[in-house]
Amino acid sequence: MNKVVLVGRLTAKPELRYTPQNTAYTRFSVAVNRNFTNADGKRDADFINVVAWRKQAETISRYFDKGNLIALEGRLQTGSYDDKDGNKRYTVDVALDNFEFVESKAAREQSSSSNNYEPTPYDYQDSNKAPEVNVENDPFAEFGDSVSIDDNFLE
Repeated sequence: MNKVVLVGRLTAKPELRYTPQNTAYTRFSVAVNRNFTNADGKRDADFINVVAWRKQAETISRYFDKGNLIALEGRLQTGSYDDKDGNKRYTVDVALDNFEFVESKAAREQSSSSNNYEPTPYDYQDSNKAPEVNVENDPFAEFGDSVSIDDNFLE
């Protein structure tokens, strides 16, 4: 089974492009927070590359912008190419199957204009510095042990 489910924030505005056969697509990156803090008490993020095709690509490029929260479902897709120096490069992308809007436009505008704005991982896409996250305000900090999600729990 090859299935990926992510919730994260777009690191840049998705740009709609077309193949030579006129098929719409967009590539974008999603910053996904890790569910634990590092040794310094800060939360790191992973930056996951995603590719969407056809109508989904058109919708995402039209309605999503940098920093918007997105929930997506897809599958890992690997590939390779030769760079300009002739070196073989390997890629891993999430090929999008489904996506959902997670927050309303009003909520996005309100959160970005409030004084309580805290930087999120997409603000750091061009640096190697991990974002600083205030873990004192983490509602799940005292939640306890991690939860295992297993499809075989009924067996």
